[in-house]
Amino acid sequence: MNAKHTKILQAIFAKPTASSLRFADIESLVAALGGSVREGDGSRVALHLGGSIKHAHRPHPGKEAKKYQIEEIRLWLEAQGIRP
Repeated sequence: MNAKHTKILQAIFAKPTASSLRFADIESLVAALGGSVREGDGSRVALHLGGSIKHAHRPHPGKEAKKYQIEEIRLWLEAQGIRP
């Protein structure tokens, strides 16, 4: 995990929840943590990490993840024992 991934992780756990975090950055963080991102139908993706799967939709037409998505990702990462 490099410095960029560390900043992304800190942004996910920041309170109040960030509204300018790109969903692609979340995907790259999952990959850096040893997980994978699998494409689904349409904008659906499955984030795989440590035997756990988080299903999400890529935001469109914008690139920024919605606040509720970031909060769900935060809870999912915490369940995996990942914290900044």
